Amino acid sequence: MGHPDVLDVRGSVQLIAPDGTPTDEDRYRRDLPPDVLRRLYELMVVTRDLDGEFVNLQRQGELALYPSCRGQEAAQIGATACLRDTDWLFPQYRELGAFLTRGITAQQLATVWRGSWHGGAGFTHHCCAPIAIPIATHTLHAVGAAMAAQRLGEDSVTVAFLGDGATSEGDAHEALNLAAVYRAPCVFFVQNNGWAISVPVSRQHAAPTLAHRGIGYGMPGIRVDGNDVLACYAVMAEAAKRARAGDGPTLIEAVTYRLGPHTTSDDPTRYRSDAELQHWAALDPLPRYRTYLTAAGVWTEQLEERVAAESLRLRTALRDAVVDAPDIDIAEVFDTVYRDITPDLAQQRDQLLAELGKEA
Repeated sequence: MGHPDVLDVRGSVQLIAPDGTPTDEDRYRRDLPPDVLRRLYELMVVTRDLDGEFVNLQRQGELALYPSCRGQEAAQIGATACLRDTDWLFPQYRELGAFLTRGITAQQLATVWRGSWHGGAGFTHHCCAPIAIPIATHTLHAVGAAMAAQRLGEDSVTVAFLGDGATSEGDAHEALNLAAVYRAPCVFFVQNNGWAISVPVSRQHAAPTLAHRGIGYGMPGIRVDGNDVLACYAVMAEAAKRARAGDGPTLIEAVTYRLGPHTTSDDPTRYRSDAELQHWAALDPLPRYRTYLTAAGVWTEQLEERVAAESLRLRTALRDAVVDAPDIDIAEVFDTVYRDITPDLAQQRDQLLAELGKEA
């Protein structure tokens, strides 16, 4: 069933218990305005529904690949919703909830997984770096951007989203060390979902938790229940405030779970048990938060109807944009590498277009 620490969130910051009741945690605030509480719920539901739509589209041959974030909605949305719009996000590839929270549309993401346009098209307009498929390389980009903000006198914060597997890469070590040495305003948000594809976290580190690594770099390491959206919101808000004040980076370990496969090309039944999956399905962040909002008088039938209508609208828009969409102009692959195409690339482009013309 994987490493014991993956299946046990004791010692983590938790504001909402698995049964939806408030915990006795008093170090962090949970009294967010009702409109913020409702917005978090809407984002979680829409993310879950769009995630399912993306999987369906891939299965129907409309997308090349898709990495589901089912089960990780609370971690992603809580960690993003508390930030300023001018704070920069450096994602991996599973951060659908973070993208939607920041205002990036499902249609923009679909072009990435359809392979019909560059992975960062329009992302930077929302202070979000392009999707990073190479594992952990973007952590260094996040630290570089944070150091640039320091030198420019800005008070923006950068957030590197990474998985437990990414912490095993050398790039992540270099980024964490560099950020600590230069007290860069960067937060490392690790979504520990238990598995780096088929490799359990128990084979990735020997520390009690990933958060413990923070002390080795000279920064706070905080462990949070990644299925508790309010806890993720509070912990990230604290880390961002600390970074903005010039007190340096923070390592956050959000203990969550990937309910689906690593990607649509993966078969998780080959390496994890049904018992483990059922354990985490019972800790699903969506019903937990809905129960909490109901007791707080925030959840209503009207809210549910409004969220369902918005979800349907977004899923319909996604399908309309993707199904039977035209193929790209293959010349763009060559024309967008440099501002002015080089002679070698122009020759390659012309050769490919000539060969395609013969096939047609």
